[in-house]
Amino acid sequence: MLYTMSYDSPVGRLLLAEREGTLAGLWIEGQKYFLGAEKEEIRENRDSGILRETVQWLDGYFRGERPSPSRLKLAPSGSEFRRAVWKLLCEIPYGEVTTYKEIAQKVAPVLGLSYMSAQAVGGAVSHNPISIIIPCHRVVGTNGSLTGYAGGLEKKIALLTLEGVETKSLFSPKKGTAL
Repeated sequence: MLYTMSYDSPVGRLLLAEREGTLAGLWIEGQKYFLGAEKEEIRENRDSGILRETVQWLDGYFRGERPSPSRLKLAPSGSEFRRAVWKLLCEIPYGEVTTYKEIAQKVAPVLGLSYMSAQAVGGAVSHNPISIIIPCHRVVGTNGSLTGYAGGLEKKIALLTLEGVETKSLFSPKKGTAL
Protein backbone atom coordinates (compact mmCIF):
# COMPACT_ATOMS: atom_id res chain seq x y z
CA MET A 1 0.00 0.00 0.00
CA LEU A 2 1.26 3.45 -0.94
CA TYR A 3 -0.01 6.41 1.05
CA THR A 4 0.09 9.72 -0.78
CA MET A 5 -0.52 13.41 -0.51
CA SER A 6 -0.23 16.29 -2.97
CA TYR A 7 2.00 19.33 -2.58
CA ASP A 8 1.70 22.52 -4.62
CA SER A 9 5.21 23.71 -5.47
CA PRO A 10 6.73 26.46 -7.61
CA VAL A 11 7.43 23.80 -10.28
CA GLY A 12 3.93 22.34 -10.22
CA ARG A 13 1.89 19.90 -8.22
CA LEU A 14 3.90 17.10 -6.64
CA LEU A 15 2.69 13.69 -5.50
CA LEU A 16 4.45 12.41 -2.37
CA ALA A 17 4.27 8.71 -1.55
CA GLU A 18 5.00 6.76 1.61
CA ARG A 19 5.52 3.06 2.13
CA GLU A 20 5.93 1.66 5.65
CA GLY A 21 7.07 4.96 7.17
CA THR A 22 9.60 5.79 4.43
CA LEU A 23 9.46 8.16 1.48
CA ALA A 24 9.01 5.92 -1.55
CA GLY A 25 8.17 8.52 -4.20
CA LEU A 26 7.96 12.14 -5.20
CA TRP A 27 6.78 12.86 -8.72
CA ILE A 28 5.99 16.06 -10.57
CA GLU A 29 2.47 15.81 -11.93
CA GLY A 30 2.58 14.85 -15.59
CA GLN A 31 6.25 13.83 -15.59
CA LYS A 32 7.55 10.94 -17.59
CA TYR A 33 7.51 7.74 -15.51
CA PHE A 34 4.85 9.20 -13.17
CA LEU A 35 4.48 6.67 -10.33
CA GLY A 36 7.38 4.73 -11.85
CA ALA A 37 7.01 1.00 -11.42
CA GLU A 38 4.61 1.32 -8.48
CA LYS A 39 1.71 -1.06 -8.92
CA GLU A 40 0.36 -1.05 -5.36
CA GLU A 41 -2.96 0.24 -4.18
CA ILE A 42 -2.77 3.99 -3.48
CA ARG A 43 -4.62 5.79 -0.72
CA GLU A 44 -4.37 9.44 0.36
CA ASN A 45 -3.04 10.03 3.89
CA ARG A 46 -2.38 13.60 5.04
CA ASP A 47 -1.54 12.36 8.57
CA SER A 48 1.59 10.44 7.55
CA GLY A 49 4.62 11.48 9.58
CA ILE A 50 7.12 11.01 6.75
CA LEU A 51 4.91 12.89 4.29
CA ARG A 52 4.59 15.81 6.73
CA GLU A 53 8.40 15.78 7.17
CA THR A 54 8.74 15.79 3.38
CA VAL A 55 6.44 18.83 3.15
CA GLN A 56 8.68 20.63 5.68
CA TRP A 57 11.76 19.63 3.65
CA LEU A 58 10.17 20.94 0.45
CA ASP A 59 8.99 24.17 2.12
CA GLY A 60 12.57 24.83 3.22
CA TYR A 61 14.02 23.88 -0.15
CA PHE A 62 11.70 26.22 -2.06
CA ARG A 63 12.55 29.03 0.41
CA GLY A 64 16.17 28.65 -0.67
CA GLU A 65 17.37 26.64 2.29
CA ARG A 66 19.69 23.69 1.70
CA PRO A 67 18.05 20.68 3.36
CA SER A 68 20.00 17.46 3.05
CA PRO A 69 18.36 14.36 1.56
CA SER A 70 19.65 12.50 4.62
CA ARG A 71 17.08 14.36 6.77
CA LEU A 72 14.43 12.05 5.36
CA LYS A 73 14.10 8.29 5.46
CA LEU A 74 14.24 7.49 1.73
CA ALA A 75 13.33 4.11 0.27
CA PRO A 76 13.24 4.29 -3.52
CA SER A 77 12.35 1.01 -5.22
CA GLY A 78 14.80 -0.11 -7.86
CA SER A 79 17.60 -2.46 -8.79
CA GLU A 80 20.91 -2.49 -6.92
CA PHE A 81 22.44 -0.50 -9.79
CA ARG A 82 19.74 2.16 -9.76
CA ARG A 83 19.86 2.50 -5.97
CA ALA A 84 23.66 2.93 -6.17
CA VAL A 85 23.24 5.72 -8.73
CA TRP A 86 20.51 7.41 -6.67
CA LYS A 87 22.74 7.27 -3.58
CA LEU A 88 25.47 9.07 -5.53
CA LEU A 89 22.96 11.69 -6.67
CA CYS A 90 22.33 12.51 -3.00
CA GLU A 91 26.01 13.42 -2.67
CA ILE A 92 25.87 16.16 -5.33
CA PRO A 93 26.13 19.42 -3.37
CA TYR A 94 23.28 21.92 -3.48
CA GLY A 95 23.91 24.48 -6.22
CA GLU A 96 26.33 22.30 -8.17
CA VAL A 97 26.04 20.00 -11.16
CA THR A 98 27.84 16.86 -12.22
CA THR A 99 27.81 14.76 -15.36
CA TYR A 100 26.50 11.33 -16.23
CA LYS A 101 30.09 10.35 -17.04
CA GLU A 102 31.34 11.40 -13.60
CA ILE A 103 28.61 9.39 -11.91
CA ALA A 104 29.43 6.38 -14.13
CA GLN A 105 33.07 6.60 -13.05
CA LYS A 106 32.03 6.65 -9.38
CA VAL A 107 29.39 3.93 -9.52
CA ALA A 108 31.48 1.36 -11.42
CA PRO A 109 33.86 0.57 -8.52
CA VAL A 110 30.96 0.58 -6.04
CA LEU A 111 29.47 -2.28 -8.06
CA GLY A 112 32.83 -4.01 -8.54
CA LEU A 113 33.08 -3.06 -12.21
CA SER A 114 35.94 -1.51 -14.14
CA TYR A 115 33.63 0.51 -16.40
CA MET A 116 30.07 1.79 -16.49
CA SER A 117 28.48 3.63 -19.39
CA ALA A 118 27.12 7.13 -18.97
CA GLN A 119 24.04 5.99 -20.91
CA ALA A 120 23.28 3.31 -18.31
CA VAL A 121 23.60 5.95 -15.60
CA GLY A 122 21.27 8.18 -17.61
CA GLY A 123 18.64 5.43 -17.55
CA ALA A 124 18.90 5.13 -13.77
CA VAL A 125 18.81 8.90 -13.30
CA SER A 126 15.72 9.26 -15.49
CA HIS A 127 13.85 6.64 -13.43
CA ASN A 128 14.59 8.31 -10.08
CA PRO A 129 11.34 7.88 -8.12
CA ILE A 130 12.06 10.65 -5.60
CA SER A 131 12.53 13.78 -7.72
CA ILE A 132 13.99 16.96 -6.25
CA ILE A 133 15.05 15.33 -2.95
CA ILE A 134 17.24 12.82 -4.80
CA PRO A 135 18.59 15.63 -7.00
CA CYS A 136 18.59 14.17 -10.51
CA HIS A 137 18.12 17.73 -11.81
CA ARG A 138 21.80 18.36 -10.92
CA VAL A 139 23.06 15.99 -13.64
CA VAL A 140 24.02 17.36 -17.06
CA GLY A 141 25.80 16.10 -20.15
CA THR A 142 29.59 16.33 -20.40
CA ASN A 143 29.24 19.03 -23.05
CA GLY A 144 26.96 21.18 -20.88
CA SER A 145 23.74 19.84 -22.35
CA LEU A 146 20.82 19.89 -19.95
CA THR A 147 19.86 16.59 -21.60
CA GLY A 148 16.51 15.42 -20.32
CA TYR A 149 14.54 15.68 -17.15
CA ALA A 150 11.49 13.51 -16.59
CA GLY A 151 9.67 16.53 -15.16
CA GLY A 152 10.52 18.68 -18.19
CA LEU A 153 13.54 20.84 -19.00
CA GLU A 154 11.82 24.05 -17.88
CA LYS A 155 11.43 22.53 -14.40
CA LYS A 156 15.06 21.36 -14.38
CA ILE A 157 16.17 24.89 -15.23
CA ALA A 158 13.87 26.34 -12.55
CA LEU A 159 15.32 24.01 -9.88
CA LEU A 160 18.92 24.76 -10.89
CA THR A 161 18.18 28.50 -10.93
CA LEU A 162 16.59 28.27 -7.47
CA GLU A 163 19.84 26.69 -6.27
CA GLY A 164 21.93 29.47 -7.81
CA VAL A 165 23.48 27.40 -10.59
CA GLU A 166 24.79 29.55 -13.44
CA THR A 167 22.80 28.09 -16.32
CA LYS A 168 24.12 30.38 -19.09
CA SER A 169 26.85 27.88 -19.97
CA LEU A 170 24.30 25.06 -20.15
CA PHE A 171 22.10 24.51 -23.17
CA SER A 172 18.93 22.66 -24.08
CA PRO A 173 19.39 19.87 -26.61
CA LYS A 174 17.43 19.94 -29.83
CA LYS A 175 16.46 16.29 -29.44
CA GLY A 176 16.63 13.75 -26.64
CA THR A 177 14.71 11.30 -24.52
CA ALA A 178 13.06 13.53 -21.93
CA LEU A 179 12.45 16.84 -23.58
